[in-house]
Amino acid sequence: MAENTNGNGSNGQAAPQQAQAQLSLQRIYVKDASFEAPGVPQVFQLQAQPNVELNLSQRMSQIAADTFEVVLTVTATCKIEEQTAYLAEVHQAGIFGLTNFDQQNRDMILATYCPNVLFPYVRQAISDLVQGGGFPPFYLQPINFDQLYAEQMRRRAESATGESGEGASA
Repeated sequence: MAENTNGNGSNGQAAPQQAQAQLSLQRIYVKDASFEAPGVPQVFQLQAQPNVELNLSQRMSQIAADTFEVVLTVTATCKIEEQTAYLAEVHQAGIFGLTNFDQQNRDMILATYCPNVLFPYVRQAISDLVQGGGFPPFYLQPINFDQLYAEQMRRRAESATGESGEGASA
């Protein structure tokens, strides 16, 4: 006679929902930072236009069941007349909790959303290091991590297609 009204019964109500995907930012920190100015003070006398080379990389590692560390590394190397004026490098890291995501969505979030969260911090750290070294401010331009991820996925698909095509014809 008693009806089950909590939604878990078989009286036509919906079955319990599958756990919802959740993303949480647990911590942001500088994992490593360095600044070198090997040409100082002579480089301050040079009048040529500085040339800044920028290298960007990211890595992800799983540190617990649903917890990941993402490290965004930016290296800025400034040369004036072939002489290195400065080299600034920052490893900006964050710990992110990702629960109930499928593999594909988890990988996409770790490669796009997480670096987007870390980027303003690494941008500020690089700028502070460069200015603290006596050089004019250096501001990193925004980076489209979504586009970088899409390009990476496109390359993987091409290489997988190329490998399977070569294997079939051999």
